[in-house]
Amino acid sequence: MPVHHETPSYLTPTEIGPWGIYLEQIDRVAPHLGALSRWIETLKRPKRILIVDVPIERDDGTIVHYEGYRVQHNTSRGPGKGGVRFHQDVTLSEVMALSAWMTVKNAAINVPYGGAKGGIRVDPKTLSQGELQRMTRRYTSEINIIIGPTKDIPAPDVNTNEQIMAWMMDTYSMNQGSTSSGVVTGKPISLGGSLGRKEATGRGVFITGCEAATHMGMEIHGARVAVQGFGNVGAIAARLFAEAGARIVAVQDHQTTIVNSNGLDIPALQKHVAECGSVAGFKNADEITDRSAFWGVDCDILIPAALEKQICETNANRIKAKLILEGANGPTTPAADDILAERNILVVPDVLANAGGVTVSYFEWVQDFSSFFWTEEEINARLARIMREAFAAIWEVATEKRISLRTAAFVIACTRVLQAREMRGLYP
Repeated sequence: MPVHHETPSYLTPTEIGPWGIYLEQIDRVAPHLGALSRWIETLKRPKRILIVDVPIERDDGTIVHYEGYRVQHNTSRGPGKGGVRFHQDVTLSEVMALSAWMTVKNAAINVPYGGAKGGIRVDPKTLSQGELQRMTRRYTSEINIIIGPTKDIPAPDVNTNEQIMAWMMDTYSMNQGSTSSGVVTGKPISLGGSLGRKEATGRGVFITGCEAATHMGMEIHGARVAVQGFGNVGAIAARLFAEAGARIVAVQDHQTTIVNSNGLDIPALQKHVAECGSVAGFKNADEITDRSAFWGVDCDILIPAALEKQICETNANRIKAKLILEGANGPTTPAADDILAERNILVVPDVLANAGGVTVSYFEWVQDFSSFFWTEEEINARLARIMREAFAAIWEVATEKRISLRTAAFVIACTRVLQAREMRGLYP
């Protein structure tokens, strides 16, 4: 009998949006899954999608409504885990894809989580602090029915931070009638947050970058690095590479691109961005007004640490780096992946390179459950071990099967997810 799957309308990619990119990535993995491929539709359908109305009263007394999402892609290996982003361009396709990449990421590094993601379509810069708090609390109360320390654990993402997490934790706890610190990660230290969490994603990019460079025979000392995005991930990765002797020759943020072939002073740049909100106007650098010129900068290592779909068919041929470390989620389209592979440019995929954040989120969750906290040195040592072990396993599969690191990461991750799905079976 022919296999028949009815595809819900919202799962059909009308254009190659984030969800479409993810589906292409899954199709590339299918030939490597053997007998588990009978379960592959599991990966192509989110387990649960919640779309909520988030009404708030503005400071001027008017009522406004925002659209919020929480998607749980897969929970076969454990509770859902993934960030919440506040951004004016948030779409269901994006949140679905991000939740699916979290499933893959958590399985690739072997932490006991499934994948989830959330978001509100809003420009948070247009809100006062009071409005931001009211919106966060209302959103949390709306998704309250599907989150929890053993169900789904949100975390910070684009335009959200430890203060947002504190409000989410408090709202959930008030509804529960008891303090529940494990419902979110990325919290302030004073509320059960983990040491090392803020730097974890950037640190993971650096650790996997060093591992990749070693396998390629590339010296980090003296290597030229270009970074797109100078937020939490890009800035920390840039600082760690600079401390290891690399030269950060270009940084692009939402406003402009700055370059200095001798290397930018990263601590000074971080201070400048903290004061001015952008890399624009930084003294010891030249500014490039043409944003696309960033992709042609002379460098050895390129770190896209901004948003999705940044490296595409139109700029993949211009990239001069030998190594790309994906600090952002989904920054490279499948078509660009093929171009980079043809040009022998090694890509360390997002599901490995930026997994440091969720790894330390896992440590935070474990510490909250036990009410026993580790030192920052212990956190960083455990993070480095997990990242290096995951990189080694993915490198081995890529070499053995002659596939890209991304496909190898997906092979390992999807095998783990589908093995769990098969062992659990279908209920009822």
